[in-house]
Amino acid sequence: MTTDRTADAPAAAPLLDLQPLVVAVRRRRRLWCSLAMLGLVAGGAFAVLLPPPPTAVTKVLVAHKEDQPNDTGTLIRTDVELLRTTRIAEAALKALKSSEKPEDFMADYRGTGLTNNLLEITVSGDSDAQAVARAQALADAFVADHVRRMRATADAESKALLEQRERTRDELAEVNKAIGDRSPESDPKASASLESLFARRAELSSRVADFDQRAAEARTGTPGIVSGTQIVDAPRAVRHSLPRTAVTNAGIGLVLGLVLGLVLAAVGSLVADRPVLRREIAAHLGASVVAELPRRGSPWLWRRRRIRAARSRLTTSLARTVRGSAEPVSLLELGCARSAGVIALDLAAALEARDGQESVVVVDALPGLPLARRRPKPGDPAVIGGEDTAAAGAEQERRLCVGSVAPGTAWTDLPHLGSRTVLVVRAGHGSAAWLHTVARQLADQHVTVIGVVLIDPDPRDRTDGTLWDGQAHALRGRSERPTVRNGTERPRTERLPMRAARVPDSDQEGR
Repeated sequence: MTTDRTADAPAAAPLLDLQPLVVAVRRRRRLWCSLAMLGLVAGGAFAVLLPPPPTAVTKVLVAHKEDQPNDTGTLIRTDVELLRTTRIAEAALKALKSSEKPEDFMADYRGTGLTNNLLEITVSGDSDAQAVARAQALADAFVADHVRRMRATADAESKALLEQRERTRDELAEVNKAIGDRSPESDPKASASLESLFARRAELSSRVADFDQRAAEARTGTPGIVSGTQIVDAPRAVRHSLPRTAVTNAGIGLVLGLVLGLVLAAVGSLVADRPVLRREIAAHLGASVVAELPRRGSPWLWRRRRIRAARSRLTTSLARTVRGSAEPVSLLELGCARSAGVIALDLAAALEARDGQESVVVVDALPGLPLARRRPKPGDPAVIGGEDTAAAGAEQERRLCVGSVAPGTAWTDLPHLGSRTVLVVRAGHGSAAWLHTVARQLADQHVTVIGVVLIDPDPRDRTDGTLWDGQAHALRGRSERPTVRNGTERPRTERLPMRAARVPDSDQEGR
């Protein structure tokens, strides 16, 4: 009797799943916390080791002839750039009687436009007194240069207006000469031409008066600009607070380091593609997560108790599975050789305590033989190396093999460790491609994966690590045959031998 099995089509994976990204970034908190602390220390050290030089500041009110209420700051930006010219720097150095080069002096000061007419000058020096003197000389040089330019502009404009007035006067003189003593009444025949000459004379007279007025205004506006351009805030030394500067720089370094660390962690997580959630690891390995074990070495007492309780539950569960299995069971680790060895020793001790008549030998097939070379403690089970498995063949002796599926594994040796295995995987250690490789190789070697023990899971992970997407993946549905009837007309269920999980089609094509 056979039944048809139809698997549901898998849901389309999102282009960017934020939950694994957030979990991966949170798991790499050592990276971004380290960078944040490095930025904090570097910012504070920068303020202490490289304090700011003595600085003086002054403010200059700059008047412009072209001032408009709707000015967007073009004029004050022009003044800022004029301040950073060698002409003004050289004039200030002459007032200071300094032999310093103008180019070098320009690197020690800067100008900032606070408003459309207010310029702030900041100057640094070897001491507060030198900085104040430099600021005073620079402000005086700028004011003098600005006044000179405004006067030169006004004189040039007045001179141009006066020259136009003189040319207009010459033309007016010619018109007056053409008119002479004539009048429209004395010469009726030439009345039309005389009227045009009189109109021309009136126009030229008006233009002469206008040029006189504009030239006078050009000369009159200069004193207002000269008096309006002045130093409104005398140069003074800026007091620097070392603690405040250190705190400010440390805060800036902390923020920059934290941002850089978060960016590096996010980019590294996306590029590495290392699954960290239960559902991802179960999906890539094709086996359900049956147990979890927190990371060892927690400094908190309550966490140590929690870890010991989790180890005890895991040992009890695995011991029950091993005792109920007619085939040898192995432990294969990925990224957690130490944890896998501890689990194997705990499991062997639990099996010996329950089955007193049968001894348990732990076969160490891990790279480097960390269990076989360790110093045994009183009461520990016997541990032998992987090359000595032939010696562990007594009838009253059970083998418990511990191996690895890390890169470089000899896949053909895995069936000799056990036809059924429990994968001990550290969350976030293996890439998705390598998890696919492990699942595919175990399936090729006909090694049945009982389940996955997840080491160091994310404590905030609420995803389901059990495969429930149809009988083709669920362990219970895959391990049972359809109900049949025997000779006694009673239904019975037969168990199928469990094999490694089915690998996605994309991985089969990759092989």
